[in-house]
Amino acid sequence: MTDDGYYNSLLKGDSGALKRALYKSMGFTENALKKPLVAVVNTYTNATPGHFNLNELCCQVERGIAAAGGTAMTFGTIAPCDGIAEGHMGMRYILPSRDLITASVECMVRAHRFDGMVLLGSCDKIVPGLLMAAARLDIPAIFLNGGPMLPASYKGKHYDGNIVTEAVGWKARGEIGEAEFKEIEDLAEPCVGSCAMLGTANTMGCMAEAMGMSLPGTAAVPAVYSKRLQAAYDTGEAVMELIRGGIPARRIMTGESIENAMAVLMGMGGSTNGIMHLQAIYKEAGLGELPLTKFGEMSGRIPQVASVYPASPYDMADFYEAGGVPAVMKELELFLHTGCLCCNGRTVAENLFHPTGGVAVLTGNMAPMGAVVKPAAIPAGLLRFTGTARVFGSEQEACAAILAGDIRPGTMVVLRYEGPKGGPGMPEMYRPMKCLEGMGLSDSCAVVTDGRFSGSNRGCFVGHISPEAYEGGVLALVENGDSIAIDVPAGSLELLVDEPELERRRGRWTRPEKDVEPGYLNTYRRISKSAAQGAVVE
Repeated sequence: MTDDGYYNSLLKGDSGALKRALYKSMGFTENALKKPLVAVVNTYTNATPGHFNLNELCCQVERGIAAAGGTAMTFGTIAPCDGIAEGHMGMRYILPSRDLITASVECMVRAHRFDGMVLLGSCDKIVPGLLMAAARLDIPAIFLNGGPMLPASYKGKHYDGNIVTEAVGWKARGEIGEAEFKEIEDLAEPCVGSCAMLGTANTMGCMAEAMGMSLPGTAAVPAVYSKRLQAAYDTGEAVMELIRGGIPARRIMTGESIENAMAVLMGMGGSTNGIMHLQAIYKEAGLGELPLTKFGEMSGRIPQVASVYPASPYDMADFYEAGGVPAVMKELELFLHTGCLCCNGRTVAENLFHPTGGVAVLTGNMAPMGAVVKPAAIPAGLLRFTGTARVFGSEQEACAAILAGDIRPGTMVVLRYEGPKGGPGMPEMYRPMKCLEGMGLSDSCAVVTDGRFSGSNRGCFVGHISPEAYEGGVLALVENGDSIAIDVPAGSLELLVDEPELERRRGRWTRPEKDVEPGYLNTYRRISKSAAQGAVVE
């Protein structure tokens, strides 16, 4: 950030006044212009089915960027469809369009000096063109594809759109009539998305993920699934982490990461076009020439572990259900450079293999009877985290403080008196974690509580702390400003306050009483046991 509060250097000082005024003419506020300016390269068009859903994804990306503290600015570029260009003079323009796309992104980003970018595309030469732009510009960048379409279903079998071409032959041989031919034409492309086969479009989406330029598990998500929208939001948040971390594209697009993509290309039998596109990306990344012989050498030692239509009956939806690119990479682990960095800030190894189970138990002076944590949902940088305590006596108090902007990165949100007895009823602490996420703090803060969490929560959260605060557990003795250390790999949760001080605090502690409606909750408070024992009643 510059001295006058602007993150983007073009906007600083008097020389930036006109530039600020131009942005303000479109409704950008002073506050918005002080945040990182993130280009969203949206190759939407209603002339190409693989790009028809990109406006919807663009909105989600913009929301993710805003939630994580950035300002999104959108522009587009050309996106011709191979299928429509096929068989006439138009096909001669498809490969050259790749470099036009690269150059157009370069022109816009260089002119505006954006701090980072998200690249949205799906189809054959558009995807490599966008990746080449990321390599050329070398700013923080993430690629998001629009996703493959679902397959056509005809007489109990799945096809991609090429069933129409086959049907031309069936009709010529007299196997089908005009009416059935028309029916096949109408069902061949059942929804938007890149073609359901492992052609160049989906191959390059998978290559982007394999080299770490797309979030893990996103390349094969069908275009019409809600998870595709969620991936777009997550991508917007993730690019902000790259910007704050100062991680440009070439830190991810390395010689080793492109070799990983080459291995995945071999391992899943992708499009032969993938070779020339990886060579072009390699060169744009400043790595020199990637000789064809390198592909030949790798082909001789990389086993094929997946086969997707048209090489097999299994389409892209089947590939997604089978685990997609992460499943292929797990099978090829011995052939990969697992230390390569991915755009989510983790290495290939960290993305593919968790060092601990997806759910774990912590113990320590804060939880001598135990506490529960979900490593599968915790950002890699928070598996070991020491934060400064900010103490709240209820979920409502904590949410109000988070939404008011009173919580800063590095905070350990302590939420107590929400256990089986203290709640009473041990309510889910769903909202505080979602509030942190919405305020862009889920990767820099943690929540510790004697309450519990929803399975939909994401972030660093520790629940079920036992004994709970209502029963005089150490959680009740935490004060604002204390340091608390979470170490998930070591299985520990510690309040970094010496025992003599804790004894003094115990002497001052009195149990607070919450007003509870007469009835069952009062009974539950009396008869419920600790969360460490399942919160059973006796």
